[in-house]
Amino acid sequence: MPATEVPERIEAIRAALDARVVPAEPHGDDALLAVHDAALVEYLEGAWREWEAAGLEQDRVVPYVFAHEALGVRKPPAAVWAKPGLFAYDTMTLIGPGTWEAARAAVDVALTAVDLVRGAEPAAYACCRPPGHHVTRRGYGGSCYLNNAAVAAKAFGGRVAVVDIDAHHGNGTQEIFWDDPSVLVGSVHVDPGAGWFPHFLGFPDETGVDGSNRNLVVAPGSGDAEWLEAVRELAGWARDAEAIVVSLGVDAAEGDPESPLRVTAAGFREAGRIVGALGRPTVLVQEGGYDLATIGPLVREVLLGFEEARS
Repeated sequence: MPATEVPERIEAIRAALDARVVPAEPHGDDALLAVHDAALVEYLEGAWREWEAAGLEQDRVVPYVFAHEALGVRKPPAAVWAKPGLFAYDTMTLIGPGTWEAARAAVDVALTAVDLVRGAEPAAYACCRPPGHHVTRRGYGGSCYLNNAAVAAKAFGGRVAVVDIDAHHGNGTQEIFWDDPSVLVGSVHVDPGAGWFPHFLGFPDETGVDGSNRNLVVAPGSGDAEWLEAVRELAGWARDAEAIVVSLGVDAAEGDPESPLRVTAAGFREAGRIVGALGRPTVLVQEGGYDLATIGPLVREVLLGFEEARS
């Protein structure tokens, strides 16, 4: 099946923005390894090279057997074609030539945005691709390879809140900070109990340590009113944080092929105002949004709303 997470997504966003562009600066792995297990990072870095060297027929790294807990896995696999299943948790997040370079560069984009905000800027938008909020400490999936938002939150330090408005639950960010009450993680998303990714996680009873995790679910077909009510509630919950990282997905839009929500351009603009009104140092990290005709204008609406709240 054709992918929806494609390079053209970023080009569409950049074409819609009239903004100062700051090229990403290279960063070391310390911030990356603060949220991801070293074994995952090492695997992703060499996965395509190892697959290609093995002379396998598929032109992408494709998992076919998974280290499911029901197996009682005791040792890592020796076969190159079995290794993906030790780290991947789905069959849609393939690895090919350039995947590692793109994912690692996205981390540098997020960290450069943090650098700007920790310096003189009140806020910065990290135009990342591929997205990252589905990546856990030790596993990747959901068209994500490294968790850009989690890396940014950890790099900020102090009391940080991650506000995830992507249409899908940020299960990776939740798992990474589950035992870390210094980082609040909140997500507004379509109800996984109604059959939406990530299916097994994202329910309101997942509250983390000392209530540091918050999941607000909306029903399929929800539009501006229901979605914005949840965004306001989540923003109010995060208001005491010293800094904010926004997992900015615009796939809650009406017509996006990857979700059943019906948020309008006006709704996204208001969401930007809500987050901007918190008045905190903020990094907005790009996540989902898969309609190439609307992704750029909708990201622009969020950023304009954010700017209006700050002016």
